[in-house]
Order: sequence, then structure tokens, then C-alpha cells
Amino acid sequence: METADLNACADLVRRADPERFMATMAAPVAARRVLFPIYAFNVEVARGPWVTQESMIAEMRLQWWRDALGEIREGGTVRRHEVVTPLAGILDHDSVELLDQLVAARRWDIYRDPFENEAHFRDYLDRTSANLMLAAARSLGPVDEAVIRDAGFALGVANWLRAIPALEQAGRVPLPDGRPEAVRTLASEALAHLRRARASRCRVSRAARPALLPLWQAGVVLSRAVAVPARVAGGALEPAPIRSRLALMCRAGSGFW
Repeated sequence: METADLNACADLVRRADPERFMATMAAPVAARRVLFPIYAFNVEVARGPWVTQESMIAEMRLQWWRDALGEIREGGTVRRHEVVTPLAGILDHDSVELLDQLVAARRWDIYRDPFENEAHFRDYLDRTSANLMLAAARSLGPVDEAVIRDAGFALGVANWLRAIPALEQAGRVPLPDGRPEAVRTLASEALAHLRRARASRCRVSRAARPALLPLWQAGVVLSRAVAVPARVAGGALEPAPIRSRLALMCRAGSGFW
């Protein structure tokens, strides 16, 4: 992997996803070489539907990434690109499939249609947040998929609840049921998933643990949503910055994500 590509990936994550950037910088150097390209890929895919009002152009952007993943899957010549090139040296077939499902799920972001139902919403979170975490974790070391999917769901809900004010401002309908009691139930369930994942830490290899560091704020965010669901609509779920960074340092140092 060229240093220039890794630096470009890291800079992209730093600008667009500062929390994953901080979590990755708290990881061992060897893990950063894997995580930054995967997270940079996620940034590019996630913003693709939002950089244009033309749905066809957004569809083409997402298809470009699916085509690039297809090249990696086939094992032949892969297009030269500061994110795709390092990805080709990291991903195996199963991780390519996980990220391809992620891109496909992001088609929902292009349009203004609400989720069809609760199952559609959960599938979206599973294929975006959980697939990303699973691809990152298994690229670092052995993991139990069920543990990672629990953790990925918890992080997906936490991040989604934080994004709701911006999504509503953009004219989207972010939840199948936005009533306070439904929000509390969703956040409570996500907390249960997080606790279950943390109770099974031993089933995630030490090498793979840096991929779970982005969870460092999830428990606080979800607990705040459970306590006062109105904080979601008010955009008041953010943890205190200093306390949050100290928590990241402690989790990175201990390995207890």
C-alpha cells in the first residue's frame, strides 16, 4: 500500500467522519492501514447520494463503487484510485460481499420514500452499520459474526438517532415510527445489543478489537435517548467532548471496547 494512498484515505476520514478518525488514531498503527481505507470507502459511498439532486447521477455514483468492488472480487486488474487501490490489498471475497450489500442499501438515501416497515429499517442498519463493522473487524483478525452484528446494530442506532434532525431537515422520514415511546424502545433494544456484544468480548480476537472502538460513545448516546426521547428531535444526544475523549482513551488502552 502506497503511503500517499493511506494518507489520502486518512485525510478523507478526518474531514468527513471525525469520530471514526479519532477511534482509528487510537488504534495500533498496523490496524490503521486496514481501517482507514475501509472507512474512506464508507465516506465515499455514504455521501454519494447526497452530493447531487439528480437521482440518476446518484445511482451512477453508487454503481461505480459496486463495479470497483466487482473488480476486487474477480481478482484481476483493479482501477487505480486512492481508496479502491488500497482496498484491493485488504478485502477478501466475504468482505467484498459485505461492502457490496452496504452500497446497495445506500440506494435508500437517494430517494425521499420512507422505510417500507420496521424490517426494512432494521435491514438498512444491518447492511450499513453492521456490515461495515464486520468487514473492518474480520479484515483485522478472527471474530464471531453475531457479536459484531450486535455491536454494529447498536452503533447504527446511536448514529442514526443523532442524525435525525439533519435527515428531517433534508425532507426525509428517518424512522418507521417516530413516537417518543417507539424511539425509547428502539434505543433500549440497541443498548441491549451493545451489552450482549460487550458480554461476549472474548469472542473477538485482540487483533480485531480496534474495529469496535467507534462504539465508544454509543452507550452514552443510547442511554440519553432512553431517558429523554425528545432529545433525539432536539439534537441533544451528543456526549460532553472532554469526557467522550477520555472514554475513548480508556477503551483504547484497555481493549474493552
